[in-house]
Amino acid sequence: MQRLVQQFIDNQWRPSRGGRYLPVVNPCTEEVIAEVTCGHPDDVDAAVAAARRALPGWQQTTGAERAVYLDGMAEGLSRRREDLARLSAVNNGKILAEAQLDLDDAIACYRYYADQARALDERQGQPVSLDMEGVQAHSYLDPVGVVGLITPWNFPLVTSAWKLAPALAAGCTLVFKPSEVTPLPERELADIVLEVGLPAGVFNLVFGDGEGVGSSMSSHRSIDKISFTGSNRVGEAIMAAAAPGSRGVSLELGGKSPILVLEDADVNEAADYVMAGIYFNAGQICSATSRLLVHEPLADDLYQALGQRIDALRLGNPLAEDTDMGPLTSARQRDTVLGYLTQADQEGLQAVRDGRQRALPQQGYFLAPSLYRDVPVTSRLWREEIFGPVLCGRSFATEEQAVALANDSEFGLAATLVGKDAARVRRLGRRLQAGTIWYNSPQLVLPETSWGGFKRSGIGRELGPWGLNAYLEVKHLIGPAA
Repeated sequence: MQRLVQQFIDNQWRPSRGGRYLPVVNPCTEEVIAEVTCGHPDDVDAAVAAARRALPGWQQTTGAERAVYLDGMAEGLSRRREDLARLSAVNNGKILAEAQLDLDDAIACYRYYADQARALDERQGQPVSLDMEGVQAHSYLDPVGVVGLITPWNFPLVTSAWKLAPALAAGCTLVFKPSEVTPLPERELADIVLEVGLPAGVFNLVFGDGEGVGSSMSSHRSIDKISFTGSNRVGEAIMAAAAPGSRGVSLELGGKSPILVLEDADVNEAADYVMAGIYFNAGQICSATSRLLVHEPLADDLYQALGQRIDALRLGNPLAEDTDMGPLTSARQRDTVLGYLTQADQEGLQAVRDGRQRALPQQGYFLAPSLYRDVPVTSRLWREEIFGPVLCGRSFATEEQAVALANDSEFGLAATLVGKDAARVRRLGRRLQAGTIWYNSPQLVLPETSWGGFKRSGIGRELGPWGLNAYLEVKHLIGPAA
């Protein structure tokens, strides 16, 4: 059993000052496969001090120089792709094919920001067009400084790439806290950092939970900015902790995303998009399209097609090639989702498929997909983020009603539209309150396009040039024209 009781600080593994430890569990077998330190505020102090010492030298490097390291990190992940995918599947519970997609996404992200780092050099010193004669101004982009990065357990190596790659490209130094639930894949990043020769102190990896590490990072006065992905409850606590220092905060939080199936949609095609949008990664996706809105005449046929597809899903060992869905990542998350199924019983919801009535593997945190139809908009299952394989559906009669129902949420992360008239679905997409809207497509998340949402789904954007800008400060030099 692996023991993660050291912290990676200043390019060295150092014993944690923390005296508490947490088990790391294989969610398929319920076997304890590792032990991880809960961390200690002293660990955070040491990591922040290392990052602060490294900042002057790192921020003076050119974007082209930083790009070499980012390309090296992409290559390091590429060489380890199969091993890391298996490790992620064992630690997280997602099926191997999904874990392999995660690695590909992470690799693409590092390569994209290597290109962005090179392009950043050309953006420095750009002249600004002015109306005032005899005056000139030039714009520059400086790194924010020392940043604290906190990532969740549902997409190891992916959500960390979305933060690490742009932060390094911008010239920031960093302290990175991965989830204590899935620390094993993220631990490998330290070895890659050493391989590529990243200067000491630029990248610091600190294991821990919210009490031992997370709260200390959030309130640390020597961290210039915090970037967090996770729940709204924790995100709001981080924002409050960061407020006394007036430090920057980026938050990628929850979602309750709709998928709209219009009257001209092909039922089978629509069913495939619905399935992919909610049951991928056992529904543990912030962008899960967990609210199905279907035009009334298509409803019965669509629910029948979905029921058949749900019945065909094979639950089992994530490493087996014939498995379609693995377990939920933790017992805690499984129990949370089970609580919503109990709530559905109490509310008298109409189940098309009730996952508790299906035979499940003897071991593991498995939960079969559930599907409810004609769910009232007042239902907790309709309004709250469940973060599991639970889909709620409602029918609509008109386009206006569909848009109103889709936007009637405190979240606004993503949405999907399905219909044969591409011009129409794009027009409807412009009316939806969400950061990413797919039409006639699975959930493609591309490094070139932004990620983030409206309303309570977060603050700021990741990916694309917007992800890089999140780690940059704008500076102007103004003076007499030459």
